[in-house]
Formats: sequence, C-alpha cells, structure tokens
Amino acid sequence: MRVMLIGSTGQLGGTLMEVLAGEDLIPLTHADLEITDRASVQRTLEQHRPEVVINTAAYHRVDECESQVEKSFAVNCFAVRDLAVACRSFHAALVHFSTDYVFGGDKRTPYTESDLPRPLSVYAASKLAGEHLLAAVLPEHFIIRSCGLYGGTGSRSKGGNFVETMLRKAEKGETIRVVDDQVLTPTYTPELARKVAELVRTRHYGLYHITCQGECSWYEFAAKVFELSGLNPDLRRATSDEYRTPAKRPSYSVLENARLKCLGMDNLKPWEDALADYLEGRRTSRGSAVAVN
Repeated sequence: MRVMLIGSTGQLGGTLMEVLAGEDLIPLTHADLEITDRASVQRTLEQHRPEVVINTAAYHRVDECESQVEKSFAVNCFAVRDLAVACRSFHAALVHFSTDYVFGGDKRTPYTESDLPRPLSVYAASKLAGEHLLAAVLPEHFIIRSCGLYGGTGSRSKGGNFVETMLRKAEKGETIRVVDDQVLTPTYTPELARKVAELVRTRHYGLYHITCQGECSWYEFAAKVFELSGLNPDLRRATSDEYRTPAKRPSYSVLENARLKCLGMDNLKPWEDALADYLEGRRTSRGSAVAVN
C-alpha cells in the first residue's frame, strides 16, 4: 500500500511512521508540503500518486485559535477540503484526524459517532467544519476523532506532552495543580496508530472514534502517572474556574468506539495499561541512553 503521511515528525505522525514501516511510505514534513497551498497539494499528490493519504497536520494550539480564527479555519477546515479534492482527483483515500472537543460536554456517558456535536471553541468549530467538508467532497475517507493524545515520538519538538510535563514538575519539586472537573480518555499514540493502520485496510470508510478504554479526569491522569512512577509530589485538585483560558473546554469528552465495536475491532488497551507501557518504554530508553554514554 502506497501511503503518503503528512506531518511525519509530529507526535502522532512519528508513531505512524513506525507502525507503517512495512508499507510503501512517503513521509512529508511541513518543509515538504504546506497544506494551505492548494497548488502545492495538487502537485504533491500528482507527483507521488498515493493510494492513501494520512493527514496529521493541524493547528491545535487551542487557546491561540480563539484569536487566530482565520488561521484555524485555513488549516483545520479549508486545507482539509483542498486535500480531499486532490485525493478525489488521484483516486486516493484520505485519513484525517479530528477531536473529542467537537462535543459540548453535556453528557455523562461516552459520546458515540451518532451523537450531535456542539463545539465550544474556535478550534473545535474549525475541526468540525473540516470533518463536514471532507465528508462532502470525498466518499473514500476516514475521519478519526481521538482524545488526550500522548506519546514519545515527536513530543520533544513540542515541549513534551502531559505526562512529561507532570514528571518535569515533580522533578523540580513544584506544587502541581491539575483540573479535576474535565473528564477524558488519555490515549497513547501507538494504540491509536495501530488501530488506524488496521482500519485503513478494511476500506470501511466513515467517521470513527478511536481512544483507549475507560475515563478519568486530568487530575486522576496525573495521579496515575505519579503512582506508576513511584513518585509522591504535592499534587492538588483544581477547577476549570481557577484556570480561566481563552478557549472553553468540554467538562466531559469521553468517546465510545462504537463503530469499531460493530467491526469487532475495539480492542484498544485500558488507559492505565497504555500509560504503564509508555512509562516502561520511557525507562527503557533512558536506561539505554545511560548505558551508551
């Protein structure tokens, strides 16, 4: 399978590089392709003629998006539409990633693919608009909504991820305050990437929720990080009202992998087990680095 991967050095893109290593892979970085340049997108697909395009590029600085509305829609919506048009021209399927933030947090049971979105922020609205335009243009699409992503590959270039931020604060002996009124499912990128690779081969196109199993608050996520790491920092609960941000987040954004269940493919790990895998991999890689030095 000839696969073009846009955003190959990002946190999810880097993991997909590893998972798709056995395919005829065309990895592209921002330096290789500016997805908001319609002509460049057309030229690139014409040059490489992929069977599948996987787009991990996004403008996902959620708070910045509130003041950068045009940029948010340019990257998260209109560029997706142009990419879909190019894929249609060259008979390629498109895999595109969206977000749990398209929901408003009104429920207290997991959202399925059939639930009505209610975005609360510019970021969420731009991602939802991108979903709609992609679905309108290209039938051969996979729209993947996920939640609370973290992984080792590519995370350093973005200053780390939530897990690394928590461990860094603990190492510095800081008092750590984490919101306990926003509930999600932390999702380890290798779990997501593995399932995306399986799904693409099915050609069962459409909208999918793909996350690890279970749910927790950000505070509970942090507490589990420290528990599994054998640390006991000064961790305290906080509320969203104490941390006013430009963009509003849903208080509950847990996703149910309902369509995966219909296909018999919902075997992602519980979030606690996936976190343990991440931390074990982190210890192993650091131990190897020490041994080499």
